[in-house]
Amino acid sequence: MWRYLLCTILGLLASAATVAPTTADEAAAWAALREGGHVALMRHAEAPGGAGDPPGFRLDDCSTQRNLSAKGRGDAKTMGEKFRAAGVAVGKLLSSPWCRCVDTARLISVGPVEIAPTFANAYVLADQRSVLAAGAKAVVTSWEGPKTLLVVTHGANIQALVGRNPESGEVVVVAVEGETIREIGRIPAP
Repeated sequence: MWRYLLCTILGLLASAATVAPTTADEAAAWAALREGGHVALMRHAEAPGGAGDPPGFRLDDCSTQRNLSAKGRGDAKTMGEKFRAAGVAVGKLLSSPWCRCVDTARLISVGPVEIAPTFANAYVLADQRSVLAAGAKAVVTSWEGPKTLLVVTHGANIQALVGRNPESGEVVVVAVEGETIREIGRIPAP
């Protein structure tokens, strides 16, 4: 009996310990976005089909690429609603040229979408990964606000900047300190 009770209590404490940082992490992310001058790196919303794209895909033909699911489209719209409800002022909205990123950015609907080739899929373009990462870092570290820079890109690109691959639809909020990119917090997909 005591062993069962002890295991239950320890299990509850362990789960509380893992939930609390996530909540604080998200609160810090929203606070930074409301403050302005930070960068939000968003992995495109849910696009089923694994990693990369089907063989023979073309950037100029969305039907050859992995595209957003109905859930992904809904999540992107909801994230845009959350940005507006939180009072986040987006100064610039950049997107990878991949259709799932452009569609996510458009559905967020917080400003005009600018295609930024340096945020192209670093997983698919593995031979260009270091060039893409250097270009992405230059864009991010040159942001001076006063509003938020929102970038919709791919998990591999965000991982190259912050060291962790976010989930589909997740937003990683960062601060720029000189040439250093420091993660502030994360906002999970809706």
